[in-house]
Amino acid sequence: MEQSLTQMTLGYVPAQVLYAAAELGVADVLGDGPRTYESVAKETGTDPAALRRLLRALAGLGVVTQHDTERFSLTELGNQLRADVPVSERDDIVLSTAPELWRAWGELSTVVRSGAPARDPGTGLTAHEAMLRHPELSAKLRAGMAQAAREFASGVVGAYDFSQFRTVADFGGDEGTLIAAVLGAVPGLRGVLYDQPDALERAAAVLGAAGVADRCEVVVGDLTKPVAAGADAFVLNNVVRDWGDEKATALLRNCRAGMTPTSRLLLVETLMPPVLTPDESAAYGLTDLNNLVFTGGRERTRDEYADLLDAAGFALSATVAVPVPTGMPDYHVIEGTPT
Repeated sequence: MEQSLTQMTLGYVPAQVLYAAAELGVADVLGDGPRTYESVAKETGTDPAALRRLLRALAGLGVVTQHDTERFSLTELGNQLRADVPVSERDDIVLSTAPELWRAWGELSTVVRSGAPARDPGTGLTAHEAMLRHPELSAKLRAGMAQAAREFASGVVGAYDFSQFRTVADFGGDEGTLIAAVLGAVPGLRGVLYDQPDALERAAAVLGAAGVADRCEVVVGDLTKPVAAGADAFVLNNVVRDWGDEKATALLRNCRAGMTPTSRLLLVETLMPPVLTPDESAAYGLTDLNNLVFTGGRERTRDEYADLLDAAGFALSATVAVPVPTGMPDYHVIEGTPT
């Protein structure tokens, strides 16, 4: 049934209910079966009466079942709030409704007026920058990025011909999930993984598990400065979307400075349709707005990527669709050729 505008406005209520349940670990306590609200409150360190009210609200969302005046248990949906199950959505919920991002979305009208991301008045940080400085949230962000890379890495390798290159450099490749898949699919290919020290500390395990550590050089670097990797292909996976046009152009120019005329730039990104249908708005329109609020970045259409590449010294030479799991937005390998 179509919601009214007022009902849409109240969407923050279930979001905060789910965040509280996830942050407090309510589902983990309920994981073994029905429990009284008093026992759940004791284990979660909460006020029993307030916790009972939270559980009743969760019952209305289909997350728990209320058996009587005292006992509650998880539903199948609620089981996904547990941290210890394969289908867990707990970290996604915590990240999506974290206080840093929540405050930034509260400044949406200011963001739309200025065209710049929200910044904390005390620290001057964007929500993304603030979350990266928070140990637990930073770990969850990076884990989510790694999981997303694992989900479509095989699709990227299957869609694009990496065998034409001798060396592939993955810039901002975090723990190396994508470059490991590329090297694993093309025997003899050499790789370079280029990122900040905290990301590269985890790369040894990923590259080692894939059996490609001996073919991948790990380099500490900063994409805000010109690079000189000497590679045939420069890959940026889900990187450019985090930057507005001015900063993204500067980043791509830094890559251009380290390339030869025959090198290729490969951006792994979504391509936003020029005209969005209502069904596409959640995947592209709302994500695009979140990029603006969260990092100052943006989703782009094919023509907008062509303009961005042109400003950085490239021509858009190809876009190759990447097979992705059901529910993920469409990804493409966007190929740029130095001009």
